[in-house]
Amino acid sequence: MLNLNISSSPKPTAFTEDKLWDLIVVGGGPGGLNGALYAKRKGLDVGIIAKDIGGQLLNTTDVDNYLGYTMIEGEALSHKFHDHLKHLEVPIHQDKTVKSLQKNNQDFTLTLSDGNTLRAKTVLIATGGVPRKLGIPGEKEFSNKGVSYCTTCDAPFFKDKHVVVAGGGNSAAEAILDLAQWASKITVVHRSQWRADQVLLDKIHALDNVTIHLESQLKEVFGHNVMRGVKAYDKVNDKDFIVETDGLFIEIGNIPNSELIASLVETNDAGEVIVNPNQQTSLKGLYAAGDVTAQPHKQIIISTAEGAKAALSINQYLNNDYILKENNNV
Repeated sequence: MLNLNISSSPKPTAFTEDKLWDLIVVGGGPGGLNGALYAKRKGLDVGIIAKDIGGQLLNTTDVDNYLGYTMIEGEALSHKFHDHLKHLEVPIHQDKTVKSLQKNNQDFTLTLSDGNTLRAKTVLIATGGVPRKLGIPGEKEFSNKGVSYCTTCDAPFFKDKHVVVAGGGNSAAEAILDLAQWASKITVVHRSQWRADQVLLDKIHALDNVTIHLESQLKEVFGHNVMRGVKAYDKVNDKDFIVETDGLFIEIGNIPNSELIASLVETNDAGEVIVNPNQQTSLKGLYAAGDVTAQPHKQIIISTAEGAKAALSINQYLNNDYILKENNNV
C-alpha cells in the first residue's frame, strides 16, 4: 500500500549551483511549489529560488476553499506545502534572490543577488503579485481583521453582515455580486465614476441591499482589535462621512511581480505575463504560473493547478523540442 504520510520535519536538501538544471523555479508560492513537485515526480532535476515559502498564503488568515481542508490557516497550509517538497528532497534556495534572467542559445542564465549564476534548461516564473493598496491609515492594521482583498476567499465569513466595497471597475462589480449572496448590506465607495461593464452594473442596480457613494474617497479604517468602520470624503458635497461596517473589501486590482522578465516576454497593460494554455510565455523554455500571469482568478487552487500544468508542459518540452535542438547542434 502506498504510504502518503509526510514527515513534519524532514531535513532540507542542499542546493547545488554548479550544474545545468532541467528546471529552476523562481518563487515560493503555491504555483511554484506545485510546479516543482510535479517536475520532481517526472524525474526532472529541479530547484527553487524563493525568498519566502508560501507567497500570499503568509498574509492569509484562514483558508476554507482549498479542497481537503474545511478550515486551515494560510501559514499552516504553506508549511504543509513546504514539508511535501522537503519530503521529495527538492532543494530550495532561500538565502538569495534572482536579480536578472537571460537566455543564451537554448539555456537560461540566472544571476543571483550575490553575483553568482545558475544555468537551467527551463525556468518557471511563479513570483506572484500583491493586491493594490489604498494606502490609508488603518488599512494595514486591520488587514485580515475585517480588511480583505479577495471576495472569493472571504465573502462567506461575512454572512449577514454589513460590508464596504472599495473600487469601481469590473473586479469591484463582480465582488459586489459575489457578496450580495452573503452580506446583509453592501456599501460601495469609489473615488470617481463607474468603470465596470454595463451588464454588471445592471445587476448591481437591481439589488436592494446596495448603497453607492461615487465621487467619494476612503480616508481611514478604524476599529479596536477588529475593524468597526471607515471614514470617507464626499467630493461633491465637500464633507466627511462615517460608515459603520464589519468588513472592507478593497477591489482595485493587483500588481504582478513580473519585473524580472517584463523585457523578455509579452505582457498585458497591467504588467501580467501572458501565457498559452500550457503556461508557456512568448519566450521558448520560459514558463509562468500563478498570480504573475494574466489569468484573472487569483486563487490558491488555480495557482497550484497552473504550476502542475507548467511542469508537465516543461517535461514534454525537454523530452521533445529541447532534445531535438540539442541533437541538431551536435
